[in-house]
Amino acid sequence: MAMPPSARRRGLLAGVSCAALVMTAPALSETRPSLNLYGATGLIDMPSGEAQPDGIFNTSITSFAGITRTTLTFQITPRLSASFRYQGIGDWNKSIPEADRVGVNKFDTYYDRSFDLRFRAFDEGRYMPAVTIGLQDFVGTGIQSAEYVAATKHLTPRLKVTAGVGWGRLGSYGSFGGVGTRPEFVPQESEGGEVNADQWFRGDMAGFAGIEWQPTDRLTLKAEYSSDDYEEEAEDRQIFDRKSPFNFGAEYEVSRGVQLGAYYMYGSEIGLGLHFVLNPRDRATTGLVDRAPTPIRPRPARAADPEAWSSEWVTQEDAPALLRNNMQKQLDKDGVLIEAFGTDGRTAQIRIRNIRYDAEAQAIGRTARAMAYSLPASVETFEIVPVVRGVPLSKVTVRRSDLERLEFAPNASGRLRPQVGVAEAGAPIAGLAFDPDRYPSFNWSFGPYLRTSLFDPEEPVRADLGLRLRGEYELSPGLFLSGAISHKLIGNIGDQDRSESNLPRVRTDNYLYSREGDTTIDSLTAAWYAHPARNIYSRVTVGYLERMYGGASAEVLWKPVESRLALGAEINYAKKREFDQGFGFLSGDEAYDVVTGHASVYYDFGNQFLGQIDVGRYLAGDYGATVSLDREFENGWKVGAFATLTDVSSEEFGEGSFDKGIRLEIPLTSLLGQPTRETAKYSIRPVTRDGGARLRVEDRLYETVRPYHAQEIDDQWGRFWK
Repeated sequence: MAMPPSARRRGLLAGVSCAALVMTAPALSETRPSLNLYGATGLIDMPSGEAQPDGIFNTSITSFAGITRTTLTFQITPRLSASFRYQGIGDWNKSIPEADRVGVNKFDTYYDRSFDLRFRAFDEGRYMPAVTIGLQDFVGTGIQSAEYVAATKHLTPRLKVTAGVGWGRLGSYGSFGGVGTRPEFVPQESEGGEVNADQWFRGDMAGFAGIEWQPTDRLTLKAEYSSDDYEEEAEDRQIFDRKSPFNFGAEYEVSRGVQLGAYYMYGSEIGLGLHFVLNPRDRATTGLVDRAPTPIRPRPARAADPEAWSSEWVTQEDAPALLRNNMQKQLDKDGVLIEAFGTDGRTAQIRIRNIRYDAEAQAIGRTARAMAYSLPASVETFEIVPVVRGVPLSKVTVRRSDLERLEFAPNASGRLRPQVGVAEAGAPIAGLAFDPDRYPSFNWSFGPYLRTSLFDPEEPVRADLGLRLRGEYELSPGLFLSGAISHKLIGNIGDQDRSESNLPRVRTDNYLYSREGDTTIDSLTAAWYAHPARNIYSRVTVGYLERMYGGASAEVLWKPVESRLALGAEINYAKKREFDQGFGFLSGDEAYDVVTGHASVYYDFGNQFLGQIDVGRYLAGDYGATVSLDREFENGWKVGAFATLTDVSSEEFGEGSFDKGIRLEIPLTSLLGQPTRETAKYSIRPVTRDGGARLRVEDRLYETVRPYHAQEIDDQWGRFWK
């Protein structure tokens, strides 16, 4: 679309105003970075140079002219943020003759998925503006694709201005020049999902600008000049009439973390925006409801009561059992179970199972308090061994005298930690005796389930709702029988059509498991966990491993207690189950079985970031690697992303080009306001295909072992005294 001379002049004026920001008068910021209609930090439809506070997670739902965007954005680091967006453009084929409504033009609403990255290159200073470089829709079909450099500077504590230069969509109106050429976006039913690096910062460029004023702590007023021409939507498809490049808006913080905005867009449209802003460090409730910890019972002075310090009581046959029962009475209210206890009169070792606290250090602290309260004065050294899935994971050694000395001291946690040892669980203390009532044991749960299927162009959100019964029988330490049965009450996941696939249908048939099965066996397995050698952990699982597959899975993990590095290997045999998820397996042309396996490297970077690389064979028989990066906050919130590339080409893979997605894990403690180890886990893939798919096995070793090793305990050590 040719730009009138006045538009070019306005675009050039907006572009050069970036330099003018550097010369503005210094001002101290009192405003918060706001969000735009793309769910990213910005003005109204344009980006800004600011960034959200570190760790902020926001969900945005915005709409104007029938264009609806749902965006998840995470501030990964103080400088880097990423967004995943799902956009629907209504009246997509309104201007297309009926006879031509084929291919991409057959949709009344055109749905598109995209990813963004933003990097704040410079912080705002006395004279320097905050400057951000951004990639919009750098992995997707390209309909929203743009790059930009934006700068924002406060003129007064509550007034700030933004100016920037954009390419792609953001260089389509008022262009004043360009670098190289850029392919024009042509809607088509293509795979999409490929990184479009060959067009970054190329083609026409144009300037944008805006101003924000925050007259009160809750109200923000905005105005902007937009460099997005909306050529496809406004001119080619006549979805709306773009009369003006100017947008105006007002935003109001309804409550903490909830922001509502209204806008007048492009001289013809009304827009609305709803933003939910969440800080994972905060609790959603007003506080944590928990009982007070057991007090440290001071021992009498040795000179005043020498008999109290005698260890002759060890010779009493029933002494260990009596002491174990006394400690268990203290720990019952803390949700800590004693599996075994032994002592030589000077050192006591206790093996515990934490079924309540999401902070492992807090469970260890409660156990140390119970030992100090219940054990005779002669016991000076406490060895606390956490046990998960029947496997001892580490040994935390605490001196009783340190507990007595520091219980009420300033910075008690910081002063105690250097005195505490965290090491390999090692051999049990002589005389360690297991609680005879602990094994075998049976646990069960019953409740609703919600299963979702997202991003189908015909029906973007599908779901099944039902009831699920789970049970687990622990025969002996490390040996488990477990299963889950579900009954679907209502749902439409099974209503979708079969998608095309050039690979074995290892995941694209998942909807058939919802269509054919109402009452189903989700899983039914036997599992054995062990600690066969120093720093080595193992797992073997056999049975109906998941809804789609049965078979066998074996895994081994090398993970020293004090190491940030872990190495693992897994091998699986998987056979495809019948669609009704009974006891049978598919036969004939539908039958499928495969051997898969991966070698894995895990690394804890020590700044809340966890990295993982898995290399091996996937369910469709393809070979490749998966790279994952997660940020885990001290309270258990986890936000991450993953991507898998295999020897399957983008054409063979189909829509999306390669497997990728984001994942979120929310500790329910932060929502319920009371201690629990339960979490809610979500994985969001732009599209589920057959390439790069892995077998789903519960309780893989790394996430089972890691929580009670040194780095994780250190991260939550502040909860030791709680």
